[in-house]
Amino acid sequence: MKLLSTKDAHINGVKILCYGSSGAGKTRLCATTGGKTVILSAEAGLLSLREHDIPFIQIQGIDDIYQAYDYLANDPEGQTFSWICLDSISEIGEVVLSAGKKSAKDPRAAYGDLQEKMGDLLRAFRDLPGRNVYFSAKQDRIKDEATGIMLYGPSMPGQKLGLQLPYFFDEVFVLRVERSPEGSLVRTLQTFQDVQYTAKDRSGALAPYEDPDLGAIATKISGGQK
Repeated sequence: MKLLSTKDAHINGVKILCYGSSGAGKTRLCATTGGKTVILSAEAGLLSLREHDIPFIQIQGIDDIYQAYDYLANDPEGQTFSWICLDSISEIGEVVLSAGKKSAKDPRAAYGDLQEKMGDLLRAFRDLPGRNVYFSAKQDRIKDEATGIMLYGPSMPGQKLGLQLPYFFDEVFVLRVERSPEGSLVRTLQTFQDVQYTAKDRSGALAPYEDPDLGAIATKISGGQK
């Protein structure tokens, strides 16, 4: 048995879940990694990145997801790509659910299948060694089972999966869009939970609000180590 140190917890890469309303700029965050990036796109909404040259894999069916994972898992320690962006896992969940409904005799059984398959997929991408992984998600208003309070959080098809999603990650952010006193739009990443939004930063390295820059955030979390 090999003993590890908690000081080396960042070695496995930084894994970030970020959700926000439509048009908030979640896809544009893929251009802020500062590293070699690949996007798994299930939304066909990469127009906001047209000024950048970022390779992407189009996710149109469940087989595309598994093939993308096999391809990236065989990229030793991120030699080709140091960042993987899944945009968005809400849409990927819809792809998995659609495939489940087509193969199941009872469509209701597809939701149980969705929870199992998406749980396995999220863990698989999250645990890719030596890679930073960014998971974007749509935003929904969800009831907190512990308190009964309605909070904004990441949206997934299937209510149970949406509630469980934040537990998969140490870093859960909401991309907020507010107007400054001058009237311009300002985008910030909220890293802490309040009475409206689900969020957390288990690294303890981040401010309550951070600039929407994945590369800078990863550097803070990893203590400056790449």
